[in-house]
Amino acid sequence: MEQDFEDRHEDVLQSVKRFESMLKRAESSFFDLDTFEQIVEHYMEEGKFEEASQACEIALEQYPYSVELMLCKAELSSSLGEYDEALEILARAELFNPSDNDITFLKGTVYSLKGDYQAAIEILTETLENAEDKDEVYYHIGLAYQSWERHHNAVAAFKQAIEVNPNNENALYELANSLEITGKLEESLPYYESFIDNDPYSQNAWYNIGIAYSKLGRFEEAANAYEYAVAIQDDFASAYFNLGNAYMNLVNWTKAEECYRYCLEHEEKSPEVYCCLGASIERQERFDEAMHYYKESIKLDPLWDDGYFGVGICLCEKKKWFEAIHFLKKALELNKHNTYYWLALADAEANLGSLVSALEAYQKAAELDPQNTEAWIKWSVLNHEQGNYDDAANLMLSAIDELPEESELYYRASIYLIKAGKYREAFNYLETGLILNFDGHEIMFEYFKNLETQKAIYRIIEQYQKK
Repeated sequence: MEQDFEDRHEDVLQSVKRFESMLKRAESSFFDLDTFEQIVEHYMEEGKFEEASQACEIALEQYPYSVELMLCKAELSSSLGEYDEALEILARAELFNPSDNDITFLKGTVYSLKGDYQAAIEILTETLENAEDKDEVYYHIGLAYQSWERHHNAVAAFKQAIEVNPNNENALYELANSLEITGKLEESLPYYESFIDNDPYSQNAWYNIGIAYSKLGRFEEAANAYEYAVAIQDDFASAYFNLGNAYMNLVNWTKAEECYRYCLEHEEKSPEVYCCLGASIERQERFDEAMHYYKESIKLDPLWDDGYFGVGICLCEKKKWFEAIHFLKKALELNKHNTYYWLALADAEANLGSLVSALEAYQKAAELDPQNTEAWIKWSVLNHEQGNYDDAANLMLSAIDELPEESELYYRASIYLIKAGKYREAFNYLETGLILNFDGHEIMFEYFKNLETQKAIYRIIEQYQKK
């Protein structure tokens, strides 16, 4: 089976190569319809929407009546923000196949993307009477309401979909999402339990209550639900994947690893599962093995930033800072908005001795996520280590503006201000730290070994206790 997949993948790559050669030489070449569809799908998977659109246009010249190609072209046009063009293509597709639900669903999606949610819902509602798969229509109506941020309406639509087809996994999953947003997920647990009461041997019923528990952060109960699902259906790969995620949250790395390995054995390989398996192994400090799986994710999808990040983290653990920086920078090329990528890069640069680069990376992390305490603290610590006490203190004051309840920030502000010679201001922050979390004051003595300074700090703490 794996060999068949690899052979098909190689065939597609050869077709893409021949297609690109045709374009480069401005020649005409014949491709059958299936091959054109594979070429377009390949470009879409790679995120190359312009190339996919061009391939679609050329394909439609040879196969002008292919509804599948029209749908692809309409989807690509909407991805590029060309909504009116997408709707024109769909109108043409309807002439050839007016009862095709895929056309209706895509029309609804395009109107939603345009921001015309009412039109999207009206189009979908009109098809309900004659639709064979009414649950799919309700599901897409729910998606339109979600995009409109009318989650109460979305909940109602998803529930209608489930009434028609209790096994509509997409509707059940999105129902949980909308219930979570509206804060009604906890009180809707009896709704999920009713499916189990009706059919205790339904793997989907157990799977979906597992999703609800996961979203509520009740991972022990989620794991139990997923365990029931896989006991009923032992090749239920999605349940194994979610079970692995539950075990990761329960800090049971070995069990998580087992679940992810099962997924790789029983369903088409994906970069996401490879990364999750890598993470479960990384937590067990088998860094070389973890890197192998992270690299497998990159092989499957060269744009999978999590894979590069995973390799970078493993190299950091092995203290191979220079190599780590290469992979972390690659992750950031693909996703510049991930705070943890910037933090990891900053740590690696600092350990390599590239202090300016490290400070810039810490700054970027704090700017991206001002609520991230770790970013502020690490940024300040590096300044402190360089003797820049005023800068370190100012960073803590900025962090306090963002996170006024974090006691460690006050203690660190006090430490840096004392080192900068600003004692009165320092002791004010120390007192606030004591109010927020008295036990946190122990950090002060890690920074001051001088007996006289320690005595002064003790006196302030004693005065606070007497108040």
